[in-house]
Amino acid sequence: MRTVLVASVRHHTRRYVAASVAVAIGVAFIVVVGMLTGATRAGLTADVGAPVAGVDRVVTTYDSREVRRLVEVALDRDIPVLTLGYAMEPVSRDGVQLAATADVSEVSLDPRLQWQELEDGRFPAAAGEALADVNRAKGNGVRLGDVVRVGTGDGGVDVEVVGMVDSPAARSAAFYVPWEDLRRFEDTLWVDAIAWGGSEDLARATAPEAGVESAADWTAARQAEISRGVDVIALLALLFVAIALFVGALVITNTFSILFAQRMRDFALLRCVGVTRHQLRRAIRLEALALGLAAAAVGVVVGVAAGAGVVVLVRRWFTDVGPAALDPAWALSAFAVGTLVTLGAAWLPTRTATRVAPLAALRPDTGVDVRSAAGRCRLGLAALCLVGGGVLLALAVSGSSVPAMLAGGMVSFIGVLLVGPVLVPRMIRLADHLPGGGPVRRLATGNAVRNPRRTATTAASLLVGVTLTTAILTGLASSRTAIDRDMDASYPLDATLTATGAPLGTSFVDRVAGTEGVTDARVLDGTVARAGGLEVPLLGSAGGDVVVRGPADLSPPDGTVLLPYAVVEELPTRLGARVWEDHELTVVVAGREHTLRVETGSGWGRAGLVSPATLSALDADPRPMAVWARAGGGTDAEDLTGDLAALAAAAGAELDGGFGNRSWVYLQLDIMTGAVIGLMAVAILIALVGIANTLGLSVLERARENALLRAMGLTRRQLRQAMAAEGLLLSAAAAVLGTGIGLVFAWTGVQVMVGSVVDDAGFTVPVAQVGAVAAVAGLAGLAACVVPARRAALVTPAAGLAAD
Repeated sequence: MRTVLVASVRHHTRRYVAASVAVAIGVAFIVVVGMLTGATRAGLTADVGAPVAGVDRVVTTYDSREVRRLVEVALDRDIPVLTLGYAMEPVSRDGVQLAATADVSEVSLDPRLQWQELEDGRFPAAAGEALADVNRAKGNGVRLGDVVRVGTGDGGVDVEVVGMVDSPAARSAAFYVPWEDLRRFEDTLWVDAIAWGGSEDLARATAPEAGVESAADWTAARQAEISRGVDVIALLALLFVAIALFVGALVITNTFSILFAQRMRDFALLRCVGVTRHQLRRAIRLEALALGLAAAAVGVVVGVAAGAGVVVLVRRWFTDVGPAALDPAWALSAFAVGTLVTLGAAWLPTRTATRVAPLAALRPDTGVDVRSAAGRCRLGLAALCLVGGGVLLALAVSGSSVPAMLAGGMVSFIGVLLVGPVLVPRMIRLADHLPGGGPVRRLATGNAVRNPRRTATTAASLLVGVTLTTAILTGLASSRTAIDRDMDASYPLDATLTATGAPLGTSFVDRVAGTEGVTDARVLDGTVARAGGLEVPLLGSAGGDVVVRGPADLSPPDGTVLLPYAVVEELPTRLGARVWEDHELTVVVAGREHTLRVETGSGWGRAGLVSPATLSALDADPRPMAVWARAGGGTDAEDLTGDLAALAAAAGAELDGGFGNRSWVYLQLDIMTGAVIGLMAVAILIALVGIANTLGLSVLERARENALLRAMGLTRRQLRQAMAAEGLLLSAAAAVLGTGIGLVFAWTGVQVMVGSVVDDAGFTVPVAQVGAVAAVAGLAGLAACVVPARRAALVTPAAGLAAD
């Protein structure tokens, strides 16, 4: 049998190419995911223990009072101490805002705890000096020697940048200031750990509620915490790997089924000369094992090369990613998965091929016969899966259950695959009813449905990719519609510049309107009111303005003031009582008291909104107090914020608005959409390999038939057209069926996942994207048949009739 195995592998090597490619792609995909996540993990965990390298212990506490006591005790006793945390504060230079919020951490004045890598300058020696992260400085324009103001108002502090440092992503901050300066930001300061150079007993006596652990244990825990986050991303990526491997398994199964059907005479001959079923089954499975080992090895090699290239490419944009490295355990796992998938995919065709008696092997495979017991059993199981999956999907929608949705989707899709040998050929035969038919199309239709099981399996590999791509793209589009409504409600204005003192100049609105990225701007008159000693600008808003996004109505009725939540939260400390919705609030304008009904909202800064009539009653001579601006599509949020911040600082105005948050959310959706398209393209690529493999093997299987057709007058061009139509019919059936199923799955997902958190969740079909997916999938069969059609047309009738 060893001789038979070697001869079989050598003789059928070309026929196994497509199956090998499918396995290699899946294995390479796993290796690339492993190398990319490994590099990400290495970059994020690099030097995570650097801040505590100079001490033996770390104290963990979230109580700010304990933090202060620990630092005071350490300073009194000359014990090394460093707080590990940050404050979020605005940063400005010469009155121009550099960052709306920047993370500020502590830099120790003790050389033993100065862990940052100094790139230029020196470390601070006293309060009033600071370090700046060299990478963050590229974005905000901070240079060595600059004096920047961290914070606002009385809580702000001016510091001189005396050093530029490079710090790892795990503990990176934009600025580092001594504790004497950092402690002033108590409103935004958050500390979770303290590098402690004293004894454990002293730490516990000073902070009884705090935890104390060794620096090594703390570092290991932080590394594990970061790695778990990276591993979650890896698991999500492996979901797409599983899809690719599933499609590859379909391709391999179909390949072995076709090859074994063609080799039935060989199997029958071997059985006649004394080979038992067990020996034949073992030889065929060894053949599959050899294929799996070779393809998996190629996949690992290709994956290593591709993974190294991807990591190098990613490091050009994300410097925190570590170098490319291959984890041997991950590579071995990928190799084992590829081999096992090949063996598993070949298992059923092997059992089917060796179970057939020698004489029965001479009969052609007629596919699924619904009149047989096996056919009725298959259709019954398909009906059960479809009904059961439908019930689970209905329960998922009614109960907003994600597990029920996933289970229902998988069960119902299995039902579609089971009924495929009946459904797909019937869909293909519909082409006979289309106008413009001819003998070539009838020939293609007949060839496509001659073996229903093979046809369904070939279409299923493409069906998986189309279904999932359509479902995810439609789900993302529907989510984006819901997010649009939520963004419009939360951030109705892109940018607001509100005066904090003197009124704005008459030309200020022109300067805002002339800023790059601003498509429209309008000025709002207003006045300054006092409520319980708190000064609040009141703006006259007529609502319905073109700068307001969505249906948000920013025009309160007469006698009503629309206050932002931030002001409402601050009023109780001034008035001694909480201000509720529909309560009355007394405000003082120019020495006169007025009573207004309160409504609340957000999205326009710290000013209150009143109707023009109410503003006239409050102040007979209102002055320009704010400018509202709207940004155009594709505008860079950081550039726009920087330009408007410079104008606001020069005019003594406060910048607010939601364009930055809106852009960040949309960026995440765009990245997710691109990732889905890219990853699902792998599954579709493997499906194309399967279609090309099926058509290529059919050229060998139908060599005599094609030669006879050529001898009867069929031209080479007509033969190529027939094979092209056959591939197009296969892929078109998968595209139509996959698009329909994907839309159903997408609707269910929107109702379960979006409808549970957003009222009246709509269903948005991205017609252009779904149409593009269907078109690409439909044309995939046409592209996959180019080489097989050329090969079939090059065979002369005489050579084809003489073929064995």
